[in-house]
Order: sequence, then structure tokens, then C-alpha cells
Amino acid sequence: MADGLSEHIDQFLFHLSDQRRVASNTIAAYGNDLRQFSQYLRLTNVVGVSSVAEGSLLDPGTVAGFVLHLREKGYAQATVARKVAAVKSFCHYAAEIGLISHNPAAAVDSPRVHRAAPQAVDPEHVSALLDVGCAGDMPDDFRDRAMLTLLYHSGMRVSELVALDEPDVDFDASIVSCRGRAGRVRAIPLADSARIVLQDYRLNGRPYLARAEAAGPSALFLNHRGTRLTRQGFWLIMRERARIAGLNVPITPHALRHSFALHHLGNGTPLRDLKELLGHVNISTTQIYTLANRATKAPV
Repeated sequence: MADGLSEHIDQFLFHLSDQRRVASNTIAAYGNDLRQFSQYLRLTNVVGVSSVAEGSLLDPGTVAGFVLHLREKGYAQATVARKVAAVKSFCHYAAEIGLISHNPAAAVDSPRVHRAAPQAVDPEHVSALLDVGCAGDMPDDFRDRAMLTLLYHSGMRVSELVALDEPDVDFDASIVSCRGRAGRVRAIPLADSARIVLQDYRLNGRPYLARAEAAGPSALFLNHRGTRLTRQGFWLIMRERARIAGLNVPITPHALRHSFALHHLGNGTPLRDLKELLGHVNISTTQIYTLANRATKAPV
């Protein structure tokens, strides 16, 4: 299975990307998990090249053995659950296309993962991040204030934020159009504070970051090369701005997304409306916010 499995894993990952439009981060994680599963099969001599195609020796016990192997390695429960999900998804795909005669992972239970209630960022820390960490009148100061304020007041994912193009922001209607997962587009109301800093960035920041030689779509947020800012670039910026603000508590982009959601619930936004604002496919994902303390209200 060693060589053959690697090829089928690559085909499966392409299927996730091309047909199911799965997020690139998930595909990368599944790729690592499935290669680890392949290595486990080689090390334990469970199957050979021919028997994989026949599916004769790949059975529920093999998959369960992989789960036990992961636990013995000391992986966290959430990590084990993700790796099992990757194997189950691949086995389902393999059975569906006829690579194996049956799905050996169908009977294997996924580990239960306790989901901790999400926590909102202290508004004082957000104020420090924006007012102190992003203080200044240089082009990147205008850009970073605009990005972090928009993230806090829109609940976007980082990948959605850096994917914004200039026409996605309608200042007259105070709406930002966000392209979410699987190409779904949602309209998010633009808070006054976000609209103001975005206009400042458009006038005093972006023109100085733009480069004539930059090609492609009119990306809203640019780096110093005049090209679209990346997720990794945003993370580095946020970390540096938090350092400048003197914040010793971890503030992540997803924590700001949690804050947006919890503030909306605290202000009485119905769960189904919040689901649409966050771009969740299933309301069960949104329901985790009901586990948290909704008492804190804040402007959104």
C-alpha cells in the first residue's frame, strides 16, 4: 500500500479541494494525518500493495489499532479525534470509488472531545490593541487599525479578511461582502467605527502601499510589496501590535471572532441570525456560544 496509498491519498486530497471545496488548512491537516496513518500501516506490516486494493486486511481492528497508537504517543484528545476523522473520511471515499470493498472505519467510534466555552476578549485589551498598538499615521498604521477593527466588529475569519477586494466594501450601504467557505458570500453590516477607519485607510494608507507593478484583483489589504496580505502576514502583524500595546494576554484572530459572537448574543441577536453573520453551515456550530456567559454586552 505504501506507494499506492500515497497516490490515493493525493487523489483524495484533490477531491476534497476540487469537489467539496474544503478549506486549505483542513486539507493540509488531513494530508499530514493520512500520511501518518500510511506510515503506521507500513511499520506494523498490516498490509501490502495488493491487499490494500483488495481491502482484505484493512479492517476495523486496524483502524482501532491506529487510534490506540495515537493515544500511546500522548496526542491530545482533540488531535486524535481529527486524525480519526481524516481516516474515516478517506476510507469512506475509498469505498465509494471502489478502491476497497467496504469501509473499515465505519464501525470505529470517533473520540469525544469536550468543547470548552469560547471566551470573549476583554474590551479594554481590544482598546489597547487598537489605540496603543496601532497608533501612528504611517500607511501600515492605517491598514492595521482598519484590519483589526473590522475583524473585531464583523466576526470574519482571517482568511476571509485578507481575501477582501476593494469593491467588497460598500460605504454608502455600510455593508461588507465576505466570501466564506465553499464560495458562499454573506453581507455583514459595517459598524460605524469600522467604516471610519476603513475610509481613513482607503485615503491615507492603501494608496501609499499600492504598487503600479502589482497585478491581479484589487486586494483591499496590501503588504509593503503592494500585493495582497497573507494570513501569515496578518498573524505577524497582530502579534507585533499586541507587543507594542504591552498586552501579556494572548489575543488571537479567532478570539476576536468569539468576542463578536458573544457580544451579539449578549445584545439579543437570535442564534439563527448569528449563524448567518458568522457564515456557519450548521447551527450546531453556532450553538457552542450558548455555553458561554452572555451577560457582557458590547457594541457590535
